[in-house]
Amino acid sequence: MYVYFHIIKKVKVRKLWNHSKTWSHSLPPYLGEGEKLTLRAEDLVLGDVVEVKFGDRIPADIRIIESRGFKVDNSSLTGESEPQSRSPEFTHENPLETKNLAFFSTNAVEGTAKGVVISCGDNTVMGRIAGLASGLDTGETPIAKEIHHFIHLITGVAVFLGVTFFLIAFILGYHWLDAVIFLIGIIVANVPEGLLATVTVCLTLTAKRMASKNCLVKNLEAVETLGSTSTICSDKTGTLTQNRMTVAHMWFDNQIIEADTTEDQSGVQYDRTSPGFKALSRIATLCNRAEFKPGQDGVAILKKEVNGDASEAALLKCMELALGDVMSIRRKNKKVCEVPFNSTNKYQVSVHENEDPNDPRHILVMKGAPERILERCSTIFLCGKEKVLDEEMKEAFNNAYLELGGLGERVLGFCDFMLPSDKYPIGYKFNSDDPNFPLEGLRFVGLMSMIDPPRAAVPDAVAKCRSAGIKVIMVTGDHPITAKAIAKSVGIISEGNETVEDIAQRLNIPVSEVNPREAKAAVVHGSDLRDLSSDQLDEILRYHTEIVFARTSPQQKLIIVEGCQRMGAIVAVTGKYHIFTFLILACGRKYQ
Repeated sequence: MYVYFHIIKKVKVRKLWNHSKTWSHSLPPYLGEGEKLTLRAEDLVLGDVVEVKFGDRIPADIRIIESRGFKVDNSSLTGESEPQSRSPEFTHENPLETKNLAFFSTNAVEGTAKGVVISCGDNTVMGRIAGLASGLDTGETPIAKEIHHFIHLITGVAVFLGVTFFLIAFILGYHWLDAVIFLIGIIVANVPEGLLATVTVCLTLTAKRMASKNCLVKNLEAVETLGSTSTICSDKTGTLTQNRMTVAHMWFDNQIIEADTTEDQSGVQYDRTSPGFKALSRIATLCNRAEFKPGQDGVAILKKEVNGDASEAALLKCMELALGDVMSIRRKNKKVCEVPFNSTNKYQVSVHENEDPNDPRHILVMKGAPERILERCSTIFLCGKEKVLDEEMKEAFNNAYLELGGLGERVLGFCDFMLPSDKYPIGYKFNSDDPNFPLEGLRFVGLMSMIDPPRAAVPDAVAKCRSAGIKVIMVTGDHPITAKAIAKSVGIISEGNETVEDIAQRLNIPVSEVNPREAKAAVVHGSDLRDLSSDQLDEILRYHTEIVFARTSPQQKLIIVEGCQRMGAIVAVTGKYHIFTFLILACGRKYQ
């Protein structure tokens, strides 16, 4: 019966696995001998030159040799929700951080690029991650250990009773053959023949219940292990968070305001008719290339799919909720020129015709890195009036910027300028390659910050795990500030618990003077983890109840799981993407 259930389950899993493998087949143009060909990813070899464009999946690990506004979604490797720009320049010693490498299985979300294949198949970063899991020794699951222990116990009792009755029967004068029958009968009677079937049926029923909740159980024995879990290592992006950038705060008229992203706009905390918000929302609407995909008329705004990067999609949805039909606003303010965002300038600028028929002036709108935007401005828009950007206002800007950045949010600056109609009349030929319009002396309007928000059910789930005695550890490739902010918002770091950095800041002393054991919480950077010995890692896991690992590589994630297992923990690993899928396989093969 066990074999029957096991075979059925394996067949189902294999069908799903084979189906999912078809998703990874990528067919980018391949440049061979001056010709453009289309090859499957598995047919590529080292040295091949491939072209990748928006929407393609990277077919191998490639080194970028040409790029035009090229960005990739690295969330499956690093946990960063924000698309990462890619260019031919070498920028970092860490392969996962440098801008001139793109990795197999990540997605191109913007622009185009050419690259040379430097690794393929099992030699890619993703292939090596899979190898980490497949190379682990197989160990016994907790339920297998319990069953073996129970069988050994029953066997000992059965043999003892059988031999005892054999000797008693022989002493009482029974024929030796009758005594042997007593021996065999007692041993056979103690065999728990229904144990295997009972355990299998129970595990199968539980597996079916989990399948109804979209949790596929590949190994029946893992069902029982899940109930024995004492530590959960969780990815951040897409697991604890929604993997959907959302506008969180705005700063205009010298005040920070929490953005309302509910469908009915029931939590609006600002006056949408104020000049400050009107100016800020106009820039966010016009200086934005994101668009809703067609054919989504009945879909809620927050659930609509968007063509464009994550930040611009967040701005688009926020403006659609606040203003209504964004596309009609764009049609009324026709775009006549645009300079796309690039990693050198760190800003995007566009010029539009004015929807007011009585005002012939063009509108210049710009967004980008706040410090780059501010340095191009000479005035600031406050409460409907344009004022000189003096040191006092620069300090107010810096305070707001630091506060929003400290929340782990990505901050963008916004500015605009009305181009004089005598110099730039209707029909003027604007040049985006060599800008023939002002990019200095602009009017600063405000800031908007975005974050990948936590899932609504996560704080309650973390609290339930903690009440059940389960330790929850966040393991992510994202920035430590962002990781810490999310950990606090979902309860992985409890309110009132401090890290060594928090204690040092509170006491105004260097971090090196703080005793690490005084801090219940810890945020460990991947670069620090690389220098730790196994004993030092064990000490962190033992003496800190609330832990966040940030900027970790895939290999380090496996090291963390193994460290938890060394402490005697039954480790469950959860994550949306490939890395944690492989680690789940690893945990399934190496139980403690």
